[in-house]
Amino acid sequence: MSAKRLRLMKTGAWLAVWLVLAGLVFNSRIFWRLFFPLHYQPLLERYGNEYQVDPLLLAAVIRAESKYHPRARSAAGALGLMQIVPETGAWAAEKLGLAGFAADKLFDPETNIRIGAWYLRDLFDEFHGNIVLALAAYNSGRGNVRGWLAAQKEGQGSFTIENIPFPETRTYVRRVLRNYHWYKRIYNADP
Repeated sequence: MSAKRLRLMKTGAWLAVWLVLAGLVFNSRIFWRLFFPLHYQPLLERYGNEYQVDPLLLAAVIRAESKYHPRARSAAGALGLMQIVPETGAWAAEKLGLAGFAADKLFDPETNIRIGAWYLRDLFDEFHGNIVLALAAYNSGRGNVRGWLAAQKEGQGSFTIENIPFPETRTYVRRVLRNYHWYKRIYNADP
């Protein structure tokens, strides 16, 4: 057997080994959890369950909004993990009976997740459980979504991501839904 052929066989064998190892790694939930972390899991579960919002959806929103940086601040003034604007935070805190609310409390993970979970539940209730409408309202405001629905004169069930007139909100909803898909696939026993 020629040296060239022997070298090709060795290269092929190593390539096969690497492909098998890569397949094992990329199919490993441990590997994918590096890209889709579940920080603050006790808080996500506590407030997700309390307000009947899937904790994995909360994680998907946090990943899209702040990538788990509790001190994140947007150009629009949204704060914390779930990027809540202070006005919405104050309104939600009042509804929740949280005394002594101040905008800087939105940097506290527990306060932020609690208000964010409650707010998402409120949006789900208003938009009859439609996840696309609730996420669009979370990103662009419920008034905008109400306006889109009125302008289209369509029921909530027929509103799709493609109907969202704001490109940034369309991208946001797709990103959160993609994150949510991956969180469910990685963290649920039955993907």
